[in-house]
This record gives sequence, structure tokens and C-alpha cells, in this order.
Amino acid sequence: MRAIVYRRPGDSSVLELTERAIPEPGPGELRVRVLVSGVNPTDWKARRGSGSAAAAAAASVPNQDGAGVVDAVGPGVTGFAVGDRVWLAISAWQRPASGTAQEFTITLADRAFPLPDDVSFDVGASLGVPAVTAHRALTVSEDAPARLHPGALSGTTVLVAGGAGAVGHAAIQLARWAGATVITTVSSADKAALAEAAGAHHVVDYRETDAAERIRAIAPEGVDLVVEVAAGANAELDQLVTHERSTIASYANDGGRPMTIDFGRATMQNLRYQFVLIYTMGARAWAAAGEDVTAAACDGAVAIGAEAGLPVHRYPLEQTAAAHDAVEGGVVGKVLIEVASR
Repeated sequence: MRAIVYRRPGDSSVLELTERAIPEPGPGELRVRVLVSGVNPTDWKARRGSGSAAAAAAASVPNQDGAGVVDAVGPGVTGFAVGDRVWLAISAWQRPASGTAQEFTITLADRAFPLPDDVSFDVGASLGVPAVTAHRALTVSEDAPARLHPGALSGTTVLVAGGAGAVGHAAIQLARWAGATVITTVSSADKAALAEAAGAHHVVDYRETDAAERIRAIAPEGVDLVVEVAAGANAELDQLVTHERSTIASYANDGGRPMTIDFGRATMQNLRYQFVLIYTMGARAWAAAGEDVTAAACDGAVAIGAEAGLPVHRYPLEQTAAAHDAVEGGVVGKVLIEVASR
């Protein structure tokens, strides 16, 4: 089978197309024929030297997410059969050979989820890290439900920072599906149009000096939950637009700025700061996210493409390096790799 591998950390030039033997699944594993591989920032960061892939002695296969068809089922696996359509999330986490930039991958069964028949493989490959991260951020509030479904967030106002990004896009769509009022912040008119297409009710340019006032005008009592991509840069804004018992769920710190907290204000308001990393959030949260994201996809609530607020950029398998460069360069939208013919 064809596979992309890298044998040492580095820039995208370390990625090479090679031929590998098709492996057999072991206990608790599935073999999936990968049709589409999704590229996320975590993939180029792992390739450059972070995470388990950096320490692997053998060749690593990049990319955590993907979608395809179950090709073989290992001993002890229930709930899957050969021919099932699936979407994969963090397939390569602590398993460097299980990346999705190859025609067949061996993945743990609990990192695979059913892909409804009327949901495309492109959408399936776009779920994974972004959608699970968004689900986690939307379900960690002390006063909100731990599961998402239509009506779960009715009466809740959610602020999504960076609504034109992949996680922000997923958070907007999942929050809308669950019944929340969604406000999002962006940095340009073009990104505002994407956030609106994704379903945001209100869009605010965070570069404007009155961003907090504009958010407060929309939500006079403050927002209930913040899904945060730039914890340091937005710390002051987040504290100004929240209320007692609000939650600020931060999954990234874009730019790496220190996060300064007004301790007195945060304490008086009983603010909850929840830091989100899906790799270590636990099996129960993973199962809940997989089920809820699948249900949202089944309902047609999760969509991609420019018309849905997330432009798609496609590359063939042999151009995986270019796909990684696009994500590392900050391309707006979702980067997908066509691994095999449909």
C-alpha cells in the first residue's frame, strides 16, 4: 500500500511517499481503508517534534483524523463490521504508525465512530480533532449539560473566539445544533462572512476597541460560555463579557501570550477556567463526543465548504507535504488529502 512516512522530526521535506505492507489488526483494533485524511495543526507540530511521534524509532505516518471503510476487525472488537463507514479521531496518538496518510491504517476501535450513510467522507475526515475539541469546550461548564443534542443549550449564550477556524467553525455549528445563541469574534470581513455562513448569530471584529461593549450590547447579562483559541490575547475581553459562574474553555493560546487573570473579579464571579486537551480528557468524554458529533452529522448540522463557512483545500496523497505547509502557513479552511479513489 502507499503511505506517507517521516523518519525524523523536521519541516515538510521529511515527508516521503513509500510502499508498506498492509498490516493485520490485533485485539481491540480495526483496519480501515482510508479514503480521506484530514490535516490539523497538531499534525505539523508532531512532525516538527512534539508528541509521541517525535520519539518513535520507526517511521511515523502523519495525520490524526480521517474517514474510510472498515476492512478488517481485530479480536474482541464489537460494534463494527467489515464494510462499515467510519470517521477516525486521533488515530496516531501514541501510535505513530497509525496515521491516516496511508491507504490502510490500524486504529484502536475506540478511536473510530460510525459515519452515517448520507454524510460524505470529506465531512467525516473533517470531524476528529476540531469537532471533538469543540464538543469538549461546549460541555465543561458547571451549569450546562455534559452532552449535546437539539435543545441542550437552549437559553445559553456562547462566545466562540476565532469563528473562522476549524475548531471555531465546529463550535458554532454544534452550539447552533444544540440551541445556543452564538456570538463569534473574527479579524476581518472575509472571516466574518465565513462565521456567518457557519451559523453564528452575531459576529464581532475583535480588533475594534469597543469589542467588549459590542458583545455586552448583544448579551447585556454576559455570555455563559467562551470557547477560546487565544487564552492570553483574549483574557481581558473574556473577563469583561462573562458573568457569575461563566466558563472560559481554552483549547489554545494563539501567539503564546501570557494569560493575566483579574483574580479579584474572577473570584467574585466564580468564573471557571477550563483548559481543554482532548488527548487526556478520558474515555467517558471521548465516547460522549463521538456519539454526539455523529448525531449532529446525521442531522446535517455539521457541514464544510465555503457555503458552510469552511473552505476546503484538497491535495492528493503524494502532495501531503504541500498540505502540511498550507496548514502550517495558516490557510483559512479545511485541508483534506485524497488518499484513495471513492
